[in-house]
Amino acid sequence: MRVDRIRLLNFKCYGDADLSLERGVTVVHGVNGSGKSTLLEGVFFALYGSKALDDRTLDDVITTGEEETEVELWFTHDGREYHVERRLKLRGDRATTTKCALQMPTGTIEGARDVRREVTELLRMDAEAFVNCAYVRQGEVNKLIHASPSDRQDMIDDLLQLGALEEYRERGSEARLGVKTVLDGQRDVLEDIRKQVETKEEKDLHERLNGLESRRTDVDEEIEHYETQREQARQTLDTAEDVLERHEETREEIESIEEAIDDLRSKINETERKREEASEEIREIRNRREELATERADLLEATDLETSDPDGEAVAHRIEDLEARDEELRDDLETVRVTITEGNNEIERLRDEADDLESQADAAREEAADLDDRIEADEETIADREASLDDLQTQIEAARATFEDAPIDFGEADSHLERLEEERTELVSEINDVTADIRAAENAIAEGERLLEEGKCPECGQPVEDSPHVDVLDERRTELADLADRREELAAERDDVADRIDRAEALREAERRVDRLEENRQNTEQLLAEKRETLADRRNQRDQLRDDAAAYESEAEEKRSTADEREDEVADARTTLGEINTERGEIKEALESLRRVSEIADERASLEGEIETLRERRQDWETMNDERREQLSAKRDRKRTLESEFDEGRIETARTNKQNAENYIDQVDEKLDDLEEKRTGLQNAIGAVEKELEELERLRERLETVEDRCEQLESLYDEAETLQTTYGELRTELRQRNVETLERLLNETFDLVYQNDSYAAIDLDGDYGLTVYQKDGEALEPEQLSGGERALFNLSLRCAIYRLLAEGVEGTAPMPPLILDEPTVFLDSGHVTQLVSLVESMRDLGVEQIVVVSHDEELVGAADSLVRVEKDATSNRSSLERGHPPNVALLASE
Repeated sequence: MRVDRIRLLNFKCYGDADLSLERGVTVVHGVNGSGKSTLLEGVFFALYGSKALDDRTLDDVITTGEEETEVELWFTHDGREYHVERRLKLRGDRATTTKCALQMPTGTIEGARDVRREVTELLRMDAEAFVNCAYVRQGEVNKLIHASPSDRQDMIDDLLQLGALEEYRERGSEARLGVKTVLDGQRDVLEDIRKQVETKEEKDLHERLNGLESRRTDVDEEIEHYETQREQARQTLDTAEDVLERHEETREEIESIEEAIDDLRSKINETERKREEASEEIREIRNRREELATERADLLEATDLETSDPDGEAVAHRIEDLEARDEELRDDLETVRVTITEGNNEIERLRDEADDLESQADAAREEAADLDDRIEADEETIADREASLDDLQTQIEAARATFEDAPIDFGEADSHLERLEEERTELVSEINDVTADIRAAENAIAEGERLLEEGKCPECGQPVEDSPHVDVLDERRTELADLADRREELAAERDDVADRIDRAEALREAERRVDRLEENRQNTEQLLAEKRETLADRRNQRDQLRDDAAAYESEAEEKRSTADEREDEVADARTTLGEINTERGEIKEALESLRRVSEIADERASLEGEIETLRERRQDWETMNDERREQLSAKRDRKRTLESEFDEGRIETARTNKQNAENYIDQVDEKLDDLEEKRTGLQNAIGAVEKELEELERLRERLETVEDRCEQLESLYDEAETLQTTYGELRTELRQRNVETLERLLNETFDLVYQNDSYAAIDLDGDYGLTVYQKDGEALEPEQLSGGERALFNLSLRCAIYRLLAEGVEGTAPMPPLILDEPTVFLDSGHVTQLVSLVESMRDLGVEQIVVVSHDEELVGAADSLVRVEKDATSNRSSLERGHPPNVALLASE
């Protein structure tokens, strides 16, 4: 695996940083507190998310004062490219993940948990394994040495994938115990089933079943006898019920016939009444016909028509003539109405137009008067603007006079001010750098004084005794005084430049005032010319408006005269309209009388039809009553026949037989209920015995099944025990192999970087216990080494583990970059040189990418590429800058 690029936005001390990493050794260099370690934490966070934060929370990674952060990481793994993107946002007082995505060659995975799971599978290590193998974080250089033997064993076993074998062994043990538990339970079940089988076999169930079935047969025969007797009694009961039912039906039929006779009598009387009412209605209709005939004769006499017009042809002809005349009058009436309407409309239009023309004339006169006022105002405005031009020229000359004693000419103020501001910016930047150096020196002095009080060297942290660096505090105090003097000199220069900037800003403002005044003068001259042109136009417009007003008044008088003439024509049309309406009223009265004559003929014909209908109904009602009288006679005959069929003796016998049969059936039913209950009891007993026999058979089958299962569990228990032993032996064997390889690699690495005659070898036992042997054969624990030796020893152990994992991969996906964060914390200058040798040896052994974070200048020489980190003292934001290692710079100069 190789990290290609990391981008941070509002991540801790980084506002916006983007860095590409190359193969080989990259040194991230900068002073303490500049943000070097934060850059590596960004890589770790991009891969594992919240698992990379230890005890911190997500909101700790967002830059103070910001609402959200973004982290992007591009890396190559097994020859394929990947891209991780994480975004966080503050919601209230907590940060939440708004986006987490891993783009892979095969697709995209989203969600923090899924991305972390996929990264763990790709690298074959979780966050904890990553920091135990590839990422040596600041302050954790001695983590493996200081760990307890069991913790160290677990960490290394997990890195070498031996923890899985222990997990499998534990699972095998749990499986063996589980099988033992199940086997013991099945043995208890087997014993219980055997006891149940023996208990049931002692009951002699087959003999009990035969006795119960014999008793059930006797009960069945007795039930069959009583059921036969009950069937004979039911037949007798059915015969008696038939006789009684027929007697009841005859009685009901007689009652029904009596009701029908009464109904027929009522209907005959009702029909006769209707026939009488129809005769009376016929007489009334005839009287109405006579009245209509008299009314028709009177109407014809009033219209001068013959009263003997049987077909009404003369009436029809007269109606047609009158309707034709009315149609002619209606057309004439419409024409007259149109004439009146159009005349009124034209009169109204002419008068409205005359009013509009008079209004236009008044408006034209008013507008002309307004123009007189505006012409007068324009003449005054022209005089004022001519005076202002002279005033503007005076102000321009006064502003230009400002440059008479100035160090620059007119027009150079902007460039002069820009140069002064650049000079001030450079002074402020230099003051900030000196201030940062002062703070660093003060911190170093304070730390040195603390170490000196503890009896340690303030420079290397070693005991003060025989140390050549105890005078470093005096040098640093002198350096601090020089820095303070330099800052005061720079501050004085900055204040002088500030005064010059104020003068330059005043000159720039004078230039801008001249520009504004000249622009105002040009605008005033232009407006003055425009105002003079406008004055001439307004005078011409005033004269034209007065001519237009006279023309409007003349045209309005002509339109009023035309309207008066049209009013006389409308009056004549109204007279004609009245004459037409009078004639149409007379025609309407005549038409109403003639139409009534026609209606009377139709009404008399209708009345004649009603008389004929009533005659037919009277005849139908008479025929209907004759039929009803015949039905009445037949029903009387049927009633007499039914009354003669009654036999009281037979009916009484049937009632007696019915009562006796019902009593017998009730007694037999009680007896049969008892027998049924007895048979049911026997049947239940038989079922219980049969169920016990079936249960006995099932118990025998289950007994056989449990015996087989016990045999299988005994075999499975032996297999689980063998599997548990195999996993334990395999783990022990693999651990021993890894211990031997790791011990060899550790000695090779330690000998390579720690070349002296003090130590002979390092021993690593089967539980990863570490022992260092001196040349004289004395054994030492790693904790007995000096601080620098102990740190270098631990780095050698971490690199050896890294090499062991890389050799075990054998051509598959490469290991992650080897990351060392401030590895020189506990090293003096001699040990730093050995650390450089360690880094170079790992590069020579084929580690594709090594990233070292340090403030030590000596490590820069071992770098293939250099990244410098600086923090702005004002904004407290870190920035990245590509640099060139000394060896690369030397090659470039040559």
